[in-house]
This record gives sequence, structure tokens and C-alpha cells, in this order.
Amino acid sequence: MEKPNASDSGDEEHAVIAHFRLASDGFGDVDQRERIYDAEQAMEAATESAGIGEVNGNEFGGGEALVCAYGPDADALFKVLEPTLRSLPFRPAHVLLSGR
Repeated sequence: MEKPNASDSGDEEHAVIAHFRLASDGFGDVDQRERIYDAEQAMEAATESAGIGEVNGNEFGGGEALVCAYGPDADALFKVLEPTLRSLPFRPAHVLLSGR
């Protein structure tokens, strides 16, 4: 499988995608969604302050929550997001870094 470049200039957009297991098979409970929304706001502020990318929303469904962030360097982006991601209590959880 080929990895497409983000633009013709050879610049590749990197991604950090965090997956969290929720309590139910649907969209999780209200408290869980609120914790994800609060964490997302904290991560948006952190990435903006560091000037390294952007948090581009979340998805809920199938008993899982995803939070996605994009920027030019997945490792640097994860470094900024990691404290907030680790503060969330949902387990199992995993994070994918792409474009590295």
C-alpha cells in the first residue's frame, strides 16, 4: 500500500490518532463523552500554543472514542498531546502515529 503525500511539494501530513474503549458498545455514557470533549479542548490549546499542528475532532461509536490530530511531525505532536491522552482513564487505549 502506498502512502500518499499531503501535497506535490513532498510535504507529508502526519497524524496522531488516539483510540479509547468506552463502557458500552454505543457512544459511551455522558460523563465519558464530556471527559473526551474536555481533553480535546486541552489538546487543542496545547497544539496551538506549541504551533505544531491541530486537533481535528473526535468520533464516537461502537464502544470506542477516537481523537485525531494532524501536523508536520507526529512525534512532536504526540509529545505535546501525551500528558492529556494519558490522563484519560479509559482502557484499553492505544495511539497510532502515522507519516513518520
